[in-house]
Order: sequence, then C-alpha cells, then structure tokens
Amino acid sequence: MRALVRAIAGDRLQAPFLLALMGLRPGESCGLRWADVDLDEATVSITNTRTVMGNDIVVEKDAKSLAGERQVPLPDPVAAALTAFRAAQADEKTAAGQVYEDSGCVLVDARGRALNGRQLRERAYKVMDRGGLRRVRLYDARASCLTYLANHGVPDHLLARWAGHADVRTTKRWYVKPDVEDLRPTADTWGGLASGSAPVHEENVRCGSVNG
Repeated sequence: MRALVRAIAGDRLQAPFLLALMGLRPGESCGLRWADVDLDEATVSITNTRTVMGNDIVVEKDAKSLAGERQVPLPDPVAAALTAFRAAQADEKTAAGQVYEDSGCVLVDARGRALNGRQLRERAYKVMDRGGLRRVRLYDARASCLTYLANHGVPDHLLARWAGHADVRTTKRWYVKPDVEDLRPTADTWGGLASGSAPVHEENVRCGSVNG
C-alpha cells in the first residue's frame, strides 16, 4: 500500500487512486461526483455507483445499500489531492473549450469524459508497472485498508460504517484478513510471558488455567 501511494504521487489520477486506497468500492470511486465532495469540510458523500457490465455496458445507480450511503471524512493527503485534481480539471476544461464534456464526475479524462472501473484499473496497472510493483486489483486495497484499520484499534461500529456495511460481521468475515506480520505483536506479547518480563501470578498458572 505504501509503495503504491509513492508510485501514484504526481499521477493525473492520484486523487481517484487514493480514494480506492481508502477502501471505497471501485463503483463508488467511479460514481463519485464533485457535488458529493465537500473540500471545506473534508468529506465525501457516497450516494452513487458506476460499474461496468460485460466489459462495455456502464451501469449507474444508487449506492449498493442503505448502509452503503454514507459520509466519509477525507484524510489530509486525499483532500489535498482532490483539491489539486479539481483545479487541474478546471484548466483542462478551459484548454478543451466546447469539446469538454462537463459530466460532473470526479473520475474523468482530460476532456471531461467519465471513466469507468475498467479504465481506472488499466491505468493503475500502468502505474504499478512503471513503479516495478506487482499487479494487484484496486479492489484488493479495500481489504488491506480495513485490515489496517482493524489492527489499529478502530471500533467495530466505525469500521462497518467506513466500509459501508450494515453488519460488522460482514466486514470482518470478508475484508479483515490479518497475515503473519499482523500477528507479530501477538508473538511479542507471548514472548514477554516466556521470558519472564511480564509479571505472572501463581494463581494464574494452575493446571486448570493453563489448559483453558
């Protein structure tokens, strides 16, 4: 994730890429409109999705569920990237003149034409290739994001809200995927027990307690 953040720095689509790395669904990133972005308050409202069916039919509709309709605060780097992207689009609109398509979408090309998830993914692969990174789906960043937030103590109800899930069990079952490095602090904690650096009370090491 950190390597990809470094790789997308300065790319024209840095802001949409960062939204994907925040854990938004690809359809949510593609369906986001500037009317949904409040840069003064540093928030985005997820109300719309834009997906591709059969690799060429674009389907635009409301958010996936009532829980999917949510307002999310923007981290400072994402807010800054969106501010720069909006300014860049204003310059592109001036340069393109009458051929510019003012769709209102955040994710557009230099002529204002809305891009879809397949186009965003292809652009991401080019960035990964350029940076010497292994190709991964942007959608996989959703699990990486939610796992990181869970590992760093974000409460369950906030984690589900961030993900756009009605039930945190969905979030934890499908998107929180700790790996061996995530378990490293647990190993360190156990090491304190084995080394004697952590206090051990006699009543806690009786056979019944140990077996439990």
